[in-house]
Amino acid sequence: MARRQRHDDGPSQRQLRVGELIRRTLSDVLNRAEVHDPELNRFSITVGEVRASPDLKVATVYVMPLGGGDREAALAALRRNKSELRRAVTREMTLKYAPDLRFVIDGTFDRMDETRRLFAEDRVRRDVEAGSGDDDPGAEDG
Repeated sequence: MARRQRHDDGPSQRQLRVGELIRRTLSDVLNRAEVHDPELNRFSITVGEVRASPDLKVATVYVMPLGGGDREAALAALRRNKSELRRAVTREMTLKYAPDLRFVIDGTFDRMDETRRLFAEDRVRRDVEAGSGDDDPGAEDG
């Protein structure tokens, strides 16, 4: 009997492997400017993560143009060249289906900047420093 995956289990090892292979392939293709679109090739795009759907038919690609500027133009260029990028991914992989690539802006960098900004605030720094004087968290109560 097949094991059913619960929705809260997270991605399977296969999804993670496929996502990482797609990420590396797309990064290489974009770095080498293998797509025949000067508009896309003018961007330096970081592929931060790729999440594959459980059936591996859809891959959500999280990207960020260098410096974070021209996000919408970069997304438009990627979406315009989706079929060529999909063919490049398919050449590198042995899957039953070529995954549909869906490009979105990677918000990780923005969240990291916001976290750094919060930690730089005086109020937060005081709280963090006050908390560092606590007992060793690994020590037993007693």
